[in-house]
Amino acid sequence: MMSADTLKNRTLNYALLMRFDRPIGIYLLLWPALWALWIAGQGQPSLQNTFIFIMGVILMRAAGCVINDFADRNIDPFVKRTEHRPLATGAVSAKEAIALFVTLGLIAFLLVLFTNWLTFGLSFAALFLAVLYPFTKRYTYMPQAFLGLAFGWAVPMAFAAETGSVPLVAWLILTATVLWATAYDTMYAMVDRDDDIRIGVKSTAILFGDSDVMIIGAIQVLFFITLLIVGNKLQLGAYYYAGVLVATGFAVYQQYLIREREPGQCLKAFLNNNWVGAAVFVGIVLHYMLGS
Repeated sequence: MMSADTLKNRTLNYALLMRFDRPIGIYLLLWPALWALWIAGQGQPSLQNTFIFIMGVILMRAAGCVINDFADRNIDPFVKRTEHRPLATGAVSAKEAIALFVTLGLIAFLLVLFTNWLTFGLSFAALFLAVLYPFTKRYTYMPQAFLGLAFGWAVPMAFAAETGSVPLVAWLILTATVLWATAYDTMYAMVDRDDDIRIGVKSTAILFGDSDVMIIGAIQVLFFITLLIVGNKLQLGAYYYAGVLVATGFAVYQQYLIREREPGQCLKAFLNNNWVGAAVFVGIVLHYMLGS
């Protein structure tokens, strides 16, 4: 029988594997889902769908971390930032990680059963993207774009759950999410660039080379242009555009932080993207609450 201390240590290691000590990934995954829910529900998404998507985000982000660390279990020990992760140290076995991933996926799958058939069908693509992403860094220099697609897939699912359809605006918001994630995850990849080059892991930070800061800026501009197109298509008002303007200010600040490519500052810029997502969401909420 497992002792109390052993159970406590095992639970802690599972929590660390699921990155519950670092909730930034939950926030970055949650904001686009909330944008979509509020727009699809015209400011009043159903409580059931809101609960399902918040819980789904938490579960799938945890599952994504588990499968990512499983894929990187032979790489993480050689990267300074990841060398102490539970799979890298052997505190959690590969078999345990797979069992945890399957459990999280099944719970998320049960949640989707309370939506509709279209959302149910889209959920299989979400699972496929979650499994695919960790392996893209072996074969392509664009894993950040795949991450954006995985993070953004909650958008068409949210529209499907709320309206029973996936209109053009859902794909525009998904496009914005992919652009945003590519920008902020490139900032994150800049932290590990030297280690990644040494061990052969690919990323946009390596692909962009000395043009990384400029290209991140260009991607951010495309992200905000896409948000403006969304606002125009939906005839959103001043509160929405004010939210986008505040988010733009955060993006300018991020450019300032990464200008010297110092790893600590790049990480700070990555974390700052939580406020970009929050600013856009507040603008959407205020539009539907207070009008134009």
